[in-house]
Amino acid sequence: MKTKLGDEPKYRLFFYMVLAAGIFARLWQFGIIPGDINQDEAFAGYEAYSILKYGIDTAGKHNPVYLVAWGSGMNALESYLMMPFIALFGLKVWVIRLPQVIVGILSLPAVYALVKRTVNERAGLLAMLMLAVCPWHIIASRWGLESNLAPGFLLFGLLYFVKALENEKYLMLSALMYGLSLYCYATYWIYIPFIILALLIYCLITKKLRFDRYMLFFGIILALFAVPLVLFLLINYGYIEEISTPLFTIPKLLYMRNSEMSFDEKAKKLELLKYIFFYQTDRTPWNSPSEYGLFYYCSMPFALAGLIFCIRGFVRGIKEKRFAPEFILLVQFVLALPQCLLIKANVTKINILFIPLAVFIALGIYWISTFTFRRFSIVLACLYTLLFIGFETYYFTDYVNETDAHFSRGFAEAFEYADSTGEHVYFEEGTFYPKVLFYSRIPVEEFRDTVEYEFYPSSYLTALGFGKYSMWADPYHPEENASYVISVSGDAGLLEASGFTGERFGYYTVYTHD
Repeated sequence: MKTKLGDEPKYRLFFYMVLAAGIFARLWQFGIIPGDINQDEAFAGYEAYSILKYGIDTAGKHNPVYLVAWGSGMNALESYLMMPFIALFGLKVWVIRLPQVIVGILSLPAVYALVKRTVNERAGLLAMLMLAVCPWHIIASRWGLESNLAPGFLLFGLLYFVKALENEKYLMLSALMYGLSLYCYATYWIYIPFIILALLIYCLITKKLRFDRYMLFFGIILALFAVPLVLFLLINYGYIEEISTPLFTIPKLLYMRNSEMSFDEKAKKLELLKYIFFYQTDRTPWNSPSEYGLFYYCSMPFALAGLIFCIRGFVRGIKEKRFAPEFILLVQFVLALPQCLLIKANVTKINILFIPLAVFIALGIYWISTFTFRRFSIVLACLYTLLFIGFETYYFTDYVNETDAHFSRGFAEAFEYADSTGEHVYFEEGTFYPKVLFYSRIPVEEFRDTVEYEFYPSSYLTALGFGKYSMWADPYHPEENASYVISVSGDAGLLEASGFTGERFGYYTVYTHD
């Protein structure tokens, strides 16, 4: 994603320094930290591998527009973006995380270009800095949760929309990015039509856009992306049957999670939203670091100032009957915020708000610096640089210890050892079976022919076993020719009493019989 830098050498130097720092923060020990693998990224990775190699996913669907996965579905775009990398490098942890980190890195020059075009270059550089050092964005860029792709694609869609105000050909790229964002995160389906409609109406009213063939292409491209998802909803609400074509499948899920969005418990949902904003955490270490917060704890006053800056600019535009570029920066946050009250918020579910928040923090600093001493923004840039250094030190030390168990450090080595030593491999109850799928690379047809689920159908499938792999259901009669993978917090007393000895791998121990 190209953008033209200003002529001043100090701006060019700052841009490349921030970009280099942002890339370093996202790539240093990439694929090693965090931990081993998360169950959701493992499932997305195996589904990508399965569709690439065998043409179907674990539910037997050919190129599904939405994965059945756990039973209640999983967003599909990240799995499809993984496929070229899996074809080149094989099914590995660092490989399946590549789409996420690439989108994360591309978001840095994208946010710079967006804010530069809507405010000015200095504000754009500050926005790039805020996103480059943002703990939430660094963490989200380093592992493969499929819904964390969505903020980046919305950013790209908005950037190309802003470029289209000068050259309408960019409307087609904007539509492409907004269309792809629909396949990143189903929660966004309710937001994106309102965001796009608000942008179009405002820019048409202010005569920044006009109805022409590019506007028509914009609508056609969006429709091509949206129609399969509309059909998906009709299928899963029981209006029509599942659609299967030679090119793709629009699947029927085992369970539709339509109850996750409602107007119930509004006070509780508001409290959760306030907690995330004020305390900058949802108490899940894989989403939010305990020591530094999502944006650093000093940032929210600047975010409020930046929000006021944008509202002020928009209101002035109305009074002066002119186009106000601040509206572009406001629309996503303002339209998504009240709709976030439909869900029980966590960091992932409201990630649509976070790139706008990083922009508001930058604009708050920029605005305050215009009526304080000249070096105010430089002082704060230095402060955030120091916070960033502190966060990076924490991330690669203490944060590793906080998240290792959640990412199952040692599971890959434990699996490999158990797989090579036992005729059958048993895992303790509670082990997420997609991790076994990922490391076993079992052919999908063998998985489908041998899998036994605890409850079927279900919104959250739990496999009791498939192939040579099973959950340990009978601890009182261990098999001497089998291997047993037990977490360090698990009870292996009966195995040890039966003559099994353990080999430790991170958070796991593999027990084999002498």
